[in-house]
Amino acid sequence: MKFEKKQGADASIPTASMPDIIFMLIIFFMVTTVFKEFRGLPILTPAARSTEKVEAKRNITYVWTDKNSRISIDDKIVPVSSISQIVGEKYAANLRLIVSLKIDKEVKMGLVSDIQEQLRDAYALRINYSTRFK
Repeated sequence: MKFEKKQGADASIPTASMPDIIFMLIIFFMVTTVFKEFRGLPILTPAARSTEKVEAKRNITYVWTDKNSRISIDDKIVPVSSISQIVGEKYAANLRLIVSLKIDKEVKMGLVSDIQEQLRDAYALRINYSTRFK
């Protein structure tokens, strides 16, 4: 009796269900991705009668100051004396930079003045004061 030789195994990968797998992966990553929320320091901004919304949030750096006189830039607590260096480096990298001051309403005006002087030394010309709408 003579045996016939079987043909070799098919080495191709079936791709019929590939779109289903891709869509399931896309949905999985959309559901499980967590975007970092910018938290800063816990503050209560002063109220204003009229406000204007800044449209381009890409070119904004935030300077947070809470009622305990802590200053935060990019989620890092910094002393007043280093603000001009940090903001100056950011401004050198992006000339369209807007500095947004988020200052608690109980902060002493002397500290706000010191922050403004540091920003002036860094040649930060576009400054925004964040408020809540009254």
